Amino acid sequence: MTSRSSGTTAMPLKGLILAVVSACAFGASGSMAKLLSGVGVTSLQAVWVRLAAAGLVMIVGLAVLRPKALRVPAGRGRFFALYSVVAVAGPQAFYFAAVSRLPVGIALLLEYTSPLIVLLWVRLVRRVRLPRVAVIGAITAMAGLAAVVEVWDGLQLDALGVLLGLGAATCAAGYFLLSDSVQDDVDPLGLIAWGLAGASLVLLPISRPWQIDWTAFGDPVTFAGLTAPAAVPLAWMVLISTVLAFATGVAALRLLSAAVGATVATLEAIMGALIAWIVLAETLSPTQIAGALLVLTGAALAQRATAPAPAPAQDPHPEPAPTH
Repeated sequence: MTSRSSGTTAMPLKGLILAVVSACAFGASGSMAKLLSGVGVTSLQAVWVRLAAAGLVMIVGLAVLRPKALRVPAGRGRFFALYSVVAVAGPQAFYFAAVSRLPVGIALLLEYTSPLIVLLWVRLVRRVRLPRVAVIGAITAMAGLAAVVEVWDGLQLDALGVLLGLGAATCAAGYFLLSDSVQDDVDPLGLIAWGLAGASLVLLPISRPWQIDWTAFGDPVTFAGLTAPAAVPLAWMVLISTVLAFATGVAALRLLSAAVGATVATLEAIMGALIAWIVLAETLSPTQIAGALLVLTGAALAQRATAPAPAPAQDPHPEPAPTH
C-alpha cells in the first residue's frame, strides 16, 4: 500500500487514532456475521446485504455531499470492475465463508497472511530482490500460522475453512497489489462506493438474496449477555464495520505512512479475536495465541520491508482501506 505522511506532529497522532478505530470497526464484522447465522442468514447472504447496503449508503451520501467523488475517469472502468471483484467481493466472500467454519480470530489470522503473498508476487513475478527483514517476516509469520492451525496435531481445524481463509488472504493480497495502481484521478471514497456496489452485483448469483428470509432480522439474538433483534448486528455490520471502518481507514491513510498504517491495520485480527471472545465466548489456546502474535509480527515485518519511504505531503491522496 502507499500513502503519504503528514508534516506535523498532531496529524500522525490523529491518523493513528483513526487507524485504530478502523481496525476495531472491521474486526467486529466476523462476530456480527456469526450472530446472523444463528437466525438462518448464511454467510454469503450476510456478505451481500452488507455490501449492497453499505454501497447504497456511501453512494447516496457521496451524491449529496461530494458528487465529484463518484466520477469514474475515462479508461478506468476496467480497473473499477477488477477492484470490485478481487479487492472487495473476493475477500468478503472467502472470509465470511471461512468464519462459518472457523473461529473468527483464526479466520482473521489466515487472511492476514496476505502480506506474505504480496512478497512472493513481488519476488517471483516482479523479480524484485527482497530485503532480509522481509524474508525474516515471512518465516516468522509462517511459523506462527503453523502454531495457529496446530499442524502437529493432525490439523484439528476444519480443512475447508483453512482453505477458505487462505483464499481470503489471496484476494486481500490482490487488494494491496491493485492499490499500487490507484492514481490521482481516482477518488478513493468513490472507488470504495462503486467497489461495494459492484461486489454486490458480482456476488448476486451465489449469495441469492431473493432466498433471504427477511423476517429473520426481527428474530432475537443473544450476545455479551444481551438480547436484541438480528437487525442490530446487521446494522452494526453495515454502518460500523463497513461505512465507518472504510471512512476512518481512508482518513487515517491520508495522515500515516504506509508502514505505520499497515502495521496498525493488523490490529483487526487481534480486535476480531477479542470481540469474538466478548460476543461469542470464542477462545484460543495458549499455543494459538502465541502463534497469533508470531503471525502479526511477521506480517508487520513484511509490510515494513516493502513499504516505500513516505514523501513530503502537499496534497495527499490515500488509497482505500482494508476489505472487511
